[in-house]
Order: sequence, then structure tokens, then C-alpha cells
Amino acid sequence: MTVDDQVARLDAAAALRDLNHAFVAHDRDINGLRSLAKLATREADAMRNGALRDRVAMSQAWLESPGSGLDSGFEDRAVAGRANPTATVIEIHAAGPDGLVASVVLGPAHSGYPGRAHGGIVCAAFDDITGFTIRHLGEQAFTGELTVRYVAPVPLGERLEISARLDGREGRKLFISEQMTLGENVVATCRATCITAASE
Repeated sequence: MTVDDQVARLDAAAALRDLNHAFVAHDRDINGLRSLAKLATREADAMRNGALRDRVAMSQAWLESPGSGLDSGFEDRAVAGRANPTATVIEIHAAGPDGLVASVVLGPAHSGYPGRAHGGIVCAAFDDITGFTIRHLGEQAFTGELTVRYVAPVPLGERLEISARLDGREGRKLFISEQMTLGENVVATCRATCITAASE
């Protein structure tokens, strides 16, 4: 996949993500909905006629030639992959040696109770930030346990900041703490235990 192909894929994912939020947030007349259903069915069939994406092969090619502009498949991931139209968009702003700071704006498609984010989406955002933190630390690891505490309602349409830091290590375990804030107010916290890859 060329750089132009990847940009086009990211643009298409962003447009579909915008459609998801617009669909959840607004009504449309029956003819418009039927037209949308036909369009979506036709485009889904067209996508299925394309080649399958092998994320393992793409990742391996990227590792062998990271400056080539080839797609690594990393942006397809479920929670914050920019090439995944069902994902959130998480922006990494700053990083210290043992942590990072990110932000996210959750939209109508992330709603649980009206006007508030679904708790599972908040948990998933924390999990993805855990992954970013692991990579920032230069580790290969997976999430072993994630404990989320909901302190206050998490709003939609507001810029939320997520900070994460490494609290300590114990053998192959990494202990990471995170908090989500709206301005000065903490709305949720997370503690993650991650297990590093076993040495060969």
C-alpha cells in the first residue's frame, strides 16, 4: 500500500466515523434511510471484493522497512485506529520518561445514558492508552488486568485528557495508573497490570 493509498484509507475511515456519529445523533426520513441502506450495502459488497488485509504480514513488512510508507496495519486496531471507522480518535500530546498524556473527544456513537459516554468505551480508551504507554516504555506486553473507577459522568463532545504513568515493576508485571479529566475534574481512573513478553 502506497502512502497515497493509506491517506485515502484514513480519509474514508474518518468520513465513515463522522457518518456513524451523525446517524446516531440525528433522524432522517424513511426514503433517506432506505437510500443510505442501499448505498452502505453496495459499498460493503465492493469492499468484500477487495483483497483481505493481513495485519501480521503488514506489521512484519513495516518492521523490516519502517520508512517505506507501507501500512503496518496498526491503524486498523479496534479502539483508536485511525483507519477503523468504528474507533475513537485518541491524540498523544506529550510524554515523559515513564508515561504520557493524551486526549479524546467522545461522540454520539459512544453514548450510553443520553449525553454521557458508555462505560465500556471509557474502559476501552484506558486500555488503548495502556498500550501506548507500554510502547512508550519500549516494552512488549499485554494487558493482564484493568480496573476502572467511574468518578463522575463522562460527557460527550468535550475534550477529555488522559494521563498515564508507570508506577512500578514486579518480575514480568508492569503497573500503570491512569486518570481521565475534564478540565480540572477527574471523571475516571484506571489501574492496569500488564505482562511483558517472556524472554527467549
